[in-house]
Amino acid sequence: MRKKKQSIAVNVMTNDSGGDISIEKISVANLRALEKVSEISPEDAEQSHRHDRHSFFLLESGIVSIEIDFEKYDIKPSSVIYMHPNQVHRMLAFENVTVYSCAINDENLNSEYLKLLESIAPAKPIVLDADTFSDIAQAALFAMKLANRKNEKLYHFLLKDSCNTIVALIISQYLQQSKSNDKLSRFEMITKKFKETLERDFTNIKKPAYYAQNLNISTSYLNECVKHTTGYPVSYHIQERIILEAKRLLCYSGKSVKEIATDLGYDDYPYFSRLFTKVTGMTAITFRNKNHD
Repeated sequence: MRKKKQSIAVNVMTNDSGGDISIEKISVANLRALEKVSEISPEDAEQSHRHDRHSFFLLESGIVSIEIDFEKYDIKPSSVIYMHPNQVHRMLAFENVTVYSCAINDENLNSEYLKLLESIAPAKPIVLDADTFSDIAQAALFAMKLANRKNEKLYHFLLKDSCNTIVALIISQYLQQSKSNDKLSRFEMITKKFKETLERDFTNIKKPAYYAQNLNISTSYLNECVKHTTGYPVSYHIQERIILEAKRLLCYSGKSVKEIATDLGYDDYPYFSRLFTKVTGMTAITFRNKNHD
């Protein structure tokens, strides 16, 4: 078994364009050949890791098997997938793949797009129709051309805006396949806003009252909204988000259970241990031993 790193590995998404934005098209036969066409080694791809920015992949040909936060996906051509920087993933296999890859950090993302991405994460792969796939692929090819024009005075802005166009096209596909905001009930809108706040604050804030106050509603009404929409109360979602992060750290880092508890905002280590056992049905150590990376 590969020696665990103290923290979850973070792969830097970059190419010749450098900086905090990258755009490229990669064609590769299999994992063993990956290093010849990118800066990522097969070992890095197979090891569970996060990316250092928001990542978008448009699969033109081939088949990809990937594990994202303990879920396995087999991605087929004309599909797109978005991965949030928080998500832990690893390549399981791929064969004769051609893929467009776009990566961009928070600072360079359009602020409205960033809000939308936070609301759709975690995102599953979606299959695109031929025309839509072609439009996004053409946008990627244009962005790649701009990435080579480094002598342009407005180079960074050209690259940034072209990559944000790709992001917008991809977001629109995710939104099209989900319920639009103007069709959401009040209960659903409140639940959506609660989940967005939870993603940002779960390591620091564990009390439902905080999230209710943040939305300017009572705790009982927040619970009513969330339970009506999801079937579970606010406390359930808070615990599930904490336990997901705990699982990531248990499987993909070398941190002790006590260190993980501290990272997640629990000074009371025994309480965290009891919570983990209650939610998962097993101790943190048992979970780690059953899920070696």
